[in-house]
Amino acid sequence: MTKELIEYLSQFVSETRKEKFDQVLHYRTRHITIALEDLYQPHNASAVLRSCDIFGIQDIHIIENKHAYTVNKDIAMGSPKWLNIHKYRKEENNTLDCINKLKEKGYRIVATSPHKNGYELKDLPVDKPLALIFGTELTGISDTVREHADEFVAIPMFGFTESFNISVTAALCLHSLVNKLHETHDNWHLSDEEKDELKLHWLRKSISRVELIEKDFLMKRSGK
Repeated sequence: MTKELIEYLSQFVSETRKEKFDQVLHYRTRHITIALEDLYQPHNASAVLRSCDIFGIQDIHIIENKHAYTVNKDIAMGSPKWLNIHKYRKEENNTLDCINKLKEKGYRIVATSPHKNGYELKDLPVDKPLALIFGTELTGISDTVREHADEFVAIPMFGFTESFNISVTAALCLHSLVNKLHETHDNWHLSDEEKDELKLHWLRKSISRVELIEKDFLMKRSGK
């Protein structure tokens, strides 16, 4: 029924919008995902979401230990409605909960840290699914992340300042890794089922009073 519903709803959006959906879906991936640990500045979290959308990253994992996640709409530029945002805030250790669930899905955990031996960004392999974890603005990744990470990655820096802003770090990492993924691998695309799921979700986000339109579709389909 999903394909039938997509076809039905598609008549309520422009051809330009439908072409844009197909174009974006071609570059969407879950091979790389992002986790944000306890960010407390809305403009940083929002800028990361915007970068994820731009570089085709579909899933973002938000870890809330001390700080609740909020979006700055002016910076996010509408990106959250096109992404799948997963929040972790119900456990005693939400960071560990997120890491465990990502590992269960087959991701290797890559922590971003300028102070830990590991890969330089240009050398980080992308042959297997990876989850990049970015720590809080002030102190970086937590001890939990350090303990459970499979790999560490750092961006070379040549000045006096010790670290980039978190949103800049995320953008630099995604630009490098996504380009490498596109150039060297072909197993990063979404499945047809995943594409249909997202297209339906995006159509629902694009059509006003979509609930009534879907109700009409179901009535016509059942012959009532």
